[in-house]
Amino acid sequence: MRDAKDAVGTAGAAEAAGTAGTRGAAGAAGAAGARRSGAGANLPVLRGHNAALVLDLLRTAGEGGISRLELAERTGLTPQAVSKITARLRTEGLVAEAGRRASTGGKPRTVLRLVPSAGYAVGLHLERDEVTAVLVDLAGGPVAVRTAPLDLGAGTGAGAARVAGELAAQVAAVVRAAGPGGRAGGGSGAGGLPVGPAGPAGPAGSTGPAGPAGPAGLTGPAAPVGNLLGVGVAMPGPLDHATGVLGRVTGFPQWAGHPLRDDLAARLGLPVVLDKDTNAAALALALRGAGDSFAYLHFGTGLGAGLVLRGALHRGARTGAGEFGHQVIQLDGPDGPWPTDGPRPDASVRHARVPPRTCDCGNRGCIEALCLAAVERGDPDEAARVLGAGAANLVGLLGIDRVLLGGRTVAAYEERFVRGVRAAVAGRAPRTAIGTAVPVGAAGGGPHLVAEGAAQLILAPLFGQGFTTGPTTGFSTGSTAGFTTAYAGSVRPLRAPGTPG
Repeated sequence: MRDAKDAVGTAGAAEAAGTAGTRGAAGAAGAAGARRSGAGANLPVLRGHNAALVLDLLRTAGEGGISRLELAERTGLTPQAVSKITARLRTEGLVAEAGRRASTGGKPRTVLRLVPSAGYAVGLHLERDEVTAVLVDLAGGPVAVRTAPLDLGAGTGAGAARVAGELAAQVAAVVRAAGPGGRAGGGSGAGGLPVGPAGPAGPAGSTGPAGPAGPAGLTGPAAPVGNLLGVGVAMPGPLDHATGVLGRVTGFPQWAGHPLRDDLAARLGLPVVLDKDTNAAALALALRGAGDSFAYLHFGTGLGAGLVLRGALHRGARTGAGEFGHQVIQLDGPDGPWPTDGPRPDASVRHARVPPRTCDCGNRGCIEALCLAAVERGDPDEAARVLGAGAANLVGLLGIDRVLLGGRTVAAYEERFVRGVRAAVAGRAPRTAIGTAVPVGAAGGGPHLVAEGAAQLILAPLFGQGFTTGPTTGFSTGSTAGFTTAYAGSVRPLRAPGTPG
């Protein structure tokens, strides 16, 4: 069986690439119209788009499946086009029969479902002191999870190479943790994750520049053979999602200019996508039905925001949107966490002042610095109040419908943060047209939300989901030839399972 990415890619990569060229302005307009409406288009140039539409509906249908007639009705494609697409997907192992369903007339309809074991992706969540690796299947279900210590501050010179090597090792380890049955501990996953020794030219079906003994870190008796689609990496910013190059990562400016995405892709021989942790989490939440317009505020060892606006993840023209934690709300005020090498006040001193010092970003009075300082002195309620002030500003500026809170610091005081931010937003943010306050709540999604969202950076383009500037943006150079081309013009608003198309 070929890779999932190739299965749909060969369904019309050349035609999709020619949408604006061989078909001219009319073809480009047709592709744009299909993107806006989410409907299919019965044109050969849009085969990649149409296949993504069908795959996404199969994904959202879950184990219960969906019939060809329903696929045609919900995509706007002809029954003949749907039959051709599903036949090809079945041949490639992406789709299987899920039984039969009674119809209102005539013979029972055959129901089809997505095959989760047809493809896998790894998501890495890099924090300042640890890395979490999650292996998910094609349907987004977690298969295996690993967490290990990480010194993100080692990212300079030989230190950067060491960190990248550790990340590659974590990818290999979480794949091995799945076992031959496709579940952690070697359970009986649907079809299982193919494992075995790497071939002389690298794993069969891999798309990256594998070395003589397979990609670095993925050799040995448990290396994935053909359907590990890629690795998504989520970490603190700022960074450039489009080029995969890190900026002056808050607290670790030594990473500035390092091409982490391409570094890791070269080591693994796999497609790699790099994005901010907040964007990865927002993507995961949107795919689970969080809404079309919300802000995800992540407060862990730092503070940032992931924005979903009008059903699309918003990165901005320079891919750096969401640096929420470094907006200044207290000019010349206390602006940094307590130094690690100096005395700290007793936790009972509820309103002790932090000595004025420059924030890691170079400013003073940042929301992140104020919130961290409040937590350091044992006052999470004050941190929630400050966070709420920033959230209220965000609601007023963007008109979002919902605020979701997450991250390890929020998790430690979840009820207090939700209560404090909700009160601030209700007191200061504009009311909606129906007179109710913008809701604030915990994001949920489990302890590995960011890592699972990182894996979706790889999977979402297969289903035409999750990007504002096109699914080709952000992939490691040269590692997805024939894959990203097939999805040109296929991006649509994010949709959760069970949501009508």
